[in-house]
Amino acid sequence: MANRFQSVRGCNDILPADTPVWQHLHTAAADVFAAYGYGEIKLPLLEHTELFKRSIGEATDVVEKEMFTFEDREGESLSLRPEGTASCVRAGLEHGLLHNQQQRLWYAGPMFRHERPQAGRYRQFHQIGVEAYGMAGPDVDVEIIALSARLFRRLGLKDLTLEINSLGSAQSRAAYRAALVAFLEQHEASLDADSRRRMHSNPLRVLDSKVPATKAIVQDAPVLLDHLDDESRAHFDGLQQGLSDLGIAFTVNHRLVRGLDYYTKGVFEWTTTQLGAQGTVCAGGRYDGLVEQLGGTPTPAVGFASGVERLILLLKAQGAPLPEAAPHVYFCTLGEAAERAARQLSEQLRDVLPTLRLVLNAGGGKLKSQLGRADRSGARYALVLGEAETAERSIQVKSLRIESQQISCGWPELSGRLAGLLEL
Repeated sequence: MANRFQSVRGCNDILPADTPVWQHLHTAAADVFAAYGYGEIKLPLLEHTELFKRSIGEATDVVEKEMFTFEDREGESLSLRPEGTASCVRAGLEHGLLHNQQQRLWYAGPMFRHERPQAGRYRQFHQIGVEAYGMAGPDVDVEIIALSARLFRRLGLKDLTLEINSLGSAQSRAAYRAALVAFLEQHEASLDADSRRRMHSNPLRVLDSKVPATKAIVQDAPVLLDHLDDESRAHFDGLQQGLSDLGIAFTVNHRLVRGLDYYTKGVFEWTTTQLGAQGTVCAGGRYDGLVEQLGGTPTPAVGFASGVERLILLLKAQGAPLPEAAPHVYFCTLGEAAERAARQLSEQLRDVLPTLRLVLNAGGGKLKSQLGRADRSGARYALVLGEAETAERSIQVKSLRIESQQISCGWPELSGRLAGLLEL
C-alpha cells in the first residue's frame, strides 16, 4: 500500500473546528483597522529575492537561513515572502501610492520562513500587519500602538506588556555600532559562535541573543539611547509622551533591536509570559529609509505585524471569548414530502434569521440515526419533521443539550420560536 501524503513539515491544516476563531480574529482586525482609516492591501506570496535582500538585509538570519528561495523557468530568483513590509513598500512604489502622499494600509496572510517548527512558530505562518507612510512625527507611532492595544482589547486579551526602544537615525546608529563592536571585541572569546559571526556584520542582533552566557555579557554593553541624535531623541520623547497621554503603560527595553535591518528610530513589541519562549505577539517600529532604499523618494514609514497563530494560542490560553463553530439547529426529516418541505422551510429560516446556523440532514436514515448526527454536530436543537407534521404544517423542536420538554409549533411561528430559544 502506498504511503499516504502528509502536510509539509511546519505547514499546518486549519480544520473547520478552528476556522471560526481565525475568522473572528480577522473580522475584529478589519473592524479596528477601518476605525482608524486603514485600508486593506492584498499582496502576492512570491516576490523577487532581491527585494528581501535589499530591504531586510543580507546579513540577517531571515535572508541567510530562513527564506524559501528558488529559480523559476526563466532563471529568476524568487522567494516566498518571509514578511509583509517589503512587499507593501514595493506595491506602494509600483502603483504610485507613496510619493508626496499619506497612506494607511493593512494586510493579512501567510508568510514563510524555514525555521524549526514549535508552538506558535511554523514554516508557513500567518500575520496581520499595519503600515503608515508619509508621516514623520511620533503621533502616528502612537496611533498604531493605540490601534494594536484596541485590537487586543477587542479580542479580550489581557496582561500584555509593551516594550519600546529607539534605534536612532542611520548616523547615530553607526556611532553606536562602532562603540558596540569595540565592546564585543573585548569579550569575543566568551561569545557564542553565532554572535561572534554577527559581531561585525550585524552587531545589534547580538543584543537580542538568547544564549545565556551572551545575554549576561551584553547586559554591560553600551546603551543605544546614549548615542541618539537630537531628532531621534525628540521623536522618542514624543512617543513616550503620546503613550502616557493615552494611558498606555510601557517599559523602555534597551536591548530591543528587532531582527530586520530596515528599522530606525522607535521600535516596540507587545509580549506575554503565557506562551513560553515565544513571548512576542506583536512587533514593529519605524523604517524611514526603506522606501528610498527600494528606489522611491525619502518617505517616513512605520508599521507592525502580529502573528495570528500566536494570538490564537494566547486567546485559548487566557480563555478569551471565542465564537461557536457548531450549528444552532439540525433539521431531521422522515419521508419524501417532509424532505421537500424541510428544504423550503430551511431557506425561509435563513432568510428571516441570517445569523442562524442550520444543517439540513442529507442522505436519509432513520430518526435515531439522524438524531445521532445532530448530537455529533454539536447543534443545540433538532427540528423533526415527519409525515404527520408535514400534513399538519407543524414541527417538533427537541433540545439536544439541556433537559427540557419537546415542543411543537406551527411553521409560521418557527422562526420566532427559534429566535427566542437561541437569542438571535
